[in-house]
Amino acid sequence: MKTIGVLTSGGDAPGMNAAIRAVVRTAIYNGIKVMGVNQGYDGLINGNIKEMGLSSVADIIHRGGTTLRTARSEEFKTEEGRKKALNVMKVFGIDGLVVIGGDGSFKGAEKLSDEGFPTIGIPGTIDNDLGYSDYTIGFDTAINTVIDAISKIRDTSTSHGRANVIEVMGRHCGDIALYAGLAGGAESVIVPEVGYEVDEVCQKLIKGRNRGKLHSIIMLAEGVGRAYELSDEIEDKTGIETRVTVLGHIQRGGSPTAFDRILASKMGAESVRLLIKGESGKVVGIQGNKIINMNINEALKINNNLDKDMYELTKILSI
Repeated sequence: MKTIGVLTSGGDAPGMNAAIRAVVRTAIYNGIKVMGVNQGYDGLINGNIKEMGLSSVADIIHRGGTTLRTARSEEFKTEEGRKKALNVMKVFGIDGLVVIGGDGSFKGAEKLSDEGFPTIGIPGTIDNDLGYSDYTIGFDTAINTVIDAISKIRDTSTSHGRANVIEVMGRHCGDIALYAGLAGGAESVIVPEVGYEVDEVCQKLIKGRNRGKLHSIIMLAEGVGRAYELSDEIEDKTGIETRVTVLGHIQRGGSPTAFDRILASKMGAESVRLLIKGESGKVVGIQGNKIINMNINEALKINNNLDKDMYELTKILSI
């Protein structure tokens, strides 16, 4: 293993730069050259590649987004596209590849590994939707961003005596809504993994109003339904003025938390160690506060299950 490539793919996540930094510096520490691939698999196909040195990753550990940029590539999903990518890596002398991204990125890494090319995956996605790992890079930062927004929204909601529906990311995984809802003291948390009744949400709001509560927060994962329709229904049934805040891509940006920086650093270093040992077709993760690794195909089969105990706790604490 003389040269390692590194790329970020799919949606960006705070902490990706910390992972890139760890890959580059761990490789150089072990006498290995690093090639940075710009714009994900699309850049791999088109040879958008440059050598990275120590100065390439200086002063990036605190920066959000990804310095290598990211893109989605339909061409890479084809056999012809992957052959192009493999030929490009051969031209640049790349012996192994580290892929930082979510499940779609991992499927691409799995394909390369199946072709016999040494590839390791690092989970970088704010959704926290990879079931094999307790946490993914960017998730902690995203929920802290949401909690900060909740605090600001609560101030204005209290002033006007309103309810507010806050829509967060999470099409198939409700972890952002769940964690931020619990930490932010939301009255209701609505996630795709669990059904909900609008009347139950309204009942909580009415009970709160009757005991003098001046504001209410309803956390809604984007995969459940439309925030504005829910808001209109709540207002019609309760008479409580209800506003909507869609946080959108603000959740993807910002300086990563200490937790995400440390997690990304550990995972980045571990990915290089695995390549040095001759491993391939694996992903790194964290379980029980320990960095682990497993086969990509096994990891992708593990469903991400909502923490039902935490979900029940949100109900208990919001009475």
